Amino acid sequence: MNVPFVDLKAQYLSIKDEIDRAIFKIIETSSFLRGEQVDLFECNFAKKVGVKHCISCGNGTDALYIAMKALGLGEGDEVITTAHSWISTSETISQTGAKVMFCDTGIDDFLIDLSKIEELISPKTKGIIPVHLYGQSCNMEDIMRIAQKYNLWVVEDCAQAHFASHDGKLVGTFGDAATFSFYPGKNLGAMGDAGCVVTNRNDIAEFASLFARHGGKGEHLIEGINSRMDGIQAAVLNVKLEYINEWTKLRQSAANFYFELFAGFENIKLPFIHKYNNHVFHLFVIKCMNRDNLKDYLNAQGIKTVINYPKALPFYEAYNYLNYTHNQFPNAYKNQTEILSLPIFPEISKEQQEYIAMTTKSFFNSK
Repeated sequence: MNVPFVDLKAQYLSIKDEIDRAIFKIIETSSFLRGEQVDLFECNFAKKVGVKHCISCGNGTDALYIAMKALGLGEGDEVITTAHSWISTSETISQTGAKVMFCDTGIDDFLIDLSKIEELISPKTKGIIPVHLYGQSCNMEDIMRIAQKYNLWVVEDCAQAHFASHDGKLVGTFGDAATFSFYPGKNLGAMGDAGCVVTNRNDIAEFASLFARHGGKGEHLIEGINSRMDGIQAAVLNVKLEYINEWTKLRQSAANFYFELFAGFENIKLPFIHKYNNHVFHLFVIKCMNRDNLKDYLNAQGIKTVINYPKALPFYEAYNYLNYTHNQFPNAYKNQTEILSLPIFPEISKEQQEYIAMTTKSFFNSK
């Protein structure tokens, strides 16, 4: 049996007629940039998240940069973010001219360690960027309390957590702004790059709209960048938005089945879920010893896995200039050698999951 890490074709085939019609309409009307479908998506997504404004843009990385520019971040400033994430979170801080201040993570949940944030705050600190990693929300109530105590802004990185929630409240609705990626493999994915900023603040929305479109098309009130969602991506996302709740339930069902299949199996550690969170399982990340050997074994048996991520951010060459050491981020450093993402997607079958569990157990039982 071959099990892909994610099966985007299966998702497409399940709604093929709707997707094809939506794309054809864009081609027929030549609405390739902006246009009715982009406007509609901004309205639909803002309503579904529960915020006043959605500003679409080219991708999730741009969304982070745009949000921070809207908040006035620049040279000499500092921003605190997690040591365990995709590099978009930190590189965009540097691109504004500010300095990234990495914070260690929880050993079990991979999320920013709340107990370490305050010791990183200095007179130069302007904000905090928590990352809702793998589909699980950070403890936003405590993060917002810290931010308010020190008069800091908060930008939520929701790239992996579409419609996850914390204590009944959706991610993206806590901070001053939040960013989403619609990269094809995300829970809500386009058929190319796309992203957005969401916010309840009118000033952020106004600046972000200007900045992402050359500072105002035809007016150029400020210098901006070129970061636009194209019509085809918006059309695809409008179709998929109608199915996201159903797909989320299927992901959660698949995750629950993994928990059943691996119940009592002590060679791997299953994802830790905080009781106040609704985890949407963008990824299903286990921890184990002999991770690399397990990955190779599963691959040889037709099971594709991914390491998200092979290194914690402070240990990449790009951040050598910060002179960080392993003992400054003990949890992130330990986790990077043990994590492995198993296949999970709405269309995964129980037979595929049973094969994954059986094969994983056979690897350890043969030792």
